[in-house]
Amino acid sequence: MMYDIAVVGGGIVGLATSRELLARHPRLTLANVEKEAIWNTHQTGHNSGVIHSGIYYKPGSLKAKLCVEGRVAAWEYCERKGIPYKDVGKLIVATEPSELERLDELFARGKANGLSEIEMVDEAGIGEREPHCRGIRAIWSPKTGIVDWGLVANHYAADVKEAGGDLFLEHEVTGFERTAGVTRLNIKNGTVIEARAVITCGGLYSDKLAGMTGGGVDPKIVPFRGDYLILKESRRHLVKGNIYPVPDPAFPFLGVHFTPRMDGSIWLGPNAVLAFAREGYQFFTINPAELWDAITYPGFFKLATTYWKMGAGEMYRDLVRSAYVKALQRYIPELEPEDCLPGPSGVRAQAMASDGSLVDDFVFEGSEGVVHVRNAPSPAATSSLAIGKYIADDAQSRFDLGKTTMAV
Repeated sequence: MMYDIAVVGGGIVGLATSRELLARHPRLTLANVEKEAIWNTHQTGHNSGVIHSGIYYKPGSLKAKLCVEGRVAAWEYCERKGIPYKDVGKLIVATEPSELERLDELFARGKANGLSEIEMVDEAGIGEREPHCRGIRAIWSPKTGIVDWGLVANHYAADVKEAGGDLFLEHEVTGFERTAGVTRLNIKNGTVIEARAVITCGGLYSDKLAGMTGGGVDPKIVPFRGDYLILKESRRHLVKGNIYPVPDPAFPFLGVHFTPRMDGSIWLGPNAVLAFAREGYQFFTINPAELWDAITYPGFFKLATTYWKMGAGEMYRDLVRSAYVKALQRYIPELEPEDCLPGPSGVRAQAMASDGSLVDDFVFEGSEGVVHVRNAPSPAATSSLAIGKYIADDAQSRFDLGKTTMAV
């Protein structure tokens, strides 16, 4: 069948984009194409479930703008659809005097992003909100919440179907062929799907999809696995809301934190280690071709040589639970290794530049008849409705959406 537009990717960004396009242009014919047998198999189904406030992101960046907009839109959507969520709040905790300057800078950043409700609290204020947490000062963000993002994305899929979109599971795209203003999606199972315009939201394979239409090598996706621990039910009283570290710009990843879940469990972590496959959720899951692709990329070599000590520490904590718990005890001293159970893992699609720097902001790339979402890391779930609008705005002008025949 010929479609006006095909969206490749059935994670939360792809589904949010599909629903936004159909909400704006009800007469469009649209296909959402997903390689897995169910929605949200990868990043959407493996994230921590936090509704982020937007405090971390550089003022004026797409992350800052779309996260703040997306947070409000997510609340409204959950209310409208009856999806359970909670405003549990977040403490960003400084445990050492050396962190205070960075905490102040983060507070100023949050204010610049329009978060008027955040406040700085002292040691007593930390204790009032998290009685078992140790710290000397913290930012309190009352508008940070939690939700099951997989459930939210399933509602997005239902919206797409209700609006007349066609949803295709188990349809892995292996290539694109564009002729005379029409793109043929080569599907692994042999199905023929053609569209006048294509948007890809491929997450862990976003760079590979872009490469199929001649997109640039950078940014490159290098997969990093994050393993969580889960707090035993008898020790859940140790944590009430989100407890996060102060980001250290000297290190490429945020560090371990404490996250309550909608089911009442408490997740601890994650760490960050190189995954040996793009979908390598277990330590021994290895895809030799994908691993070689990652470690031979010049940017990864530069990152690894710069942060080798940190990387070794992350790997050690990945294998030795007592070392992992020691990092968590910095914030909850009462925590003991026996309080923690093995938890789930996720793989982050980390976009990287050839100089070894991690790409921090959202990245979109377009060419004739196609738009690729090249980088949509956290807070992509929080931002999903706003990202969908952003992509729809771009597609509307790029593809002349809304006309009887699109000019592409």
